Amino acid sequence: MLILFPVPIGAEDIHFSLPAANLDLLNTCHTFIVEELRTARRFLKKAGYQHAIDDTTFYVLNEHTTEEETAHYLDACARGENVGLLSEAGLPCVADPGKMITRQAQRKGIDIMPLVGPSSLMLALMASGLNGQSFAFVGYLPVDKHERNQAIRNLETRAIKENQTQIFIEAPYRNNQMLEALSESLRGETMICVACDITLPTQTIRTLPAKQWKKEREKLNLHKRNTVFLIGM
Repeated sequence: MLILFPVPIGAEDIHFSLPAANLDLLNTCHTFIVEELRTARRFLKKAGYQHAIDDTTFYVLNEHTTEEETAHYLDACARGENVGLLSEAGLPCVADPGKMITRQAQRKGIDIMPLVGPSSLMLALMASGLNGQSFAFVGYLPVDKHERNQAIRNLETRAIKENQTQIFIEAPYRNNQMLEALSESLRGETMICVACDITLPTQTIRTLPAKQWKKEREKLNLHKRNTVFLIGM
């Protein structure tokens, strides 16, 4: 079986965001597919993993990994063993390269067990006050300034026309520039939610119209803070 393990997105107490059953299931795995080896080892130790880390098999899966390189990653499942897929933070396969592995598992008829856990996207949506009935996660917007501004206006059109909340993320070192672009490009009444450091003591989740963010954005430094942006009506 392939088990999809969520990883805390910031909470210092691991039990704050992960059920005890998840931590118990970690101990059924001797093979893990991970995005970054060092942080995966740290997570397992913090979670109370009972097996020797040095005797545990790790396969790396990131944006540079090819499907050919992963061909043997699920061999343990064929032997009747459990394999764990760990996200770097949050849910595996959501804004995460894990889909390559779940696609292989589906093709091979391997059972998949997705576990509950924290998702910055859903937590931000829950607290935003924006439409949670219809929403879309669109990933990253273009880096080029003009292309980004056009993408922002396109998302606003969609948000208005379909009453659909638009959710996206940015590289942490460009967050301040993103908030500036949003407040300058959107109509004054369009709502912007900024959700950063979710589950951390420094958590901030604020929803204001674009015209108000023009006045307030300098008070909120998002530089190198994990942030989710949402726009809607």
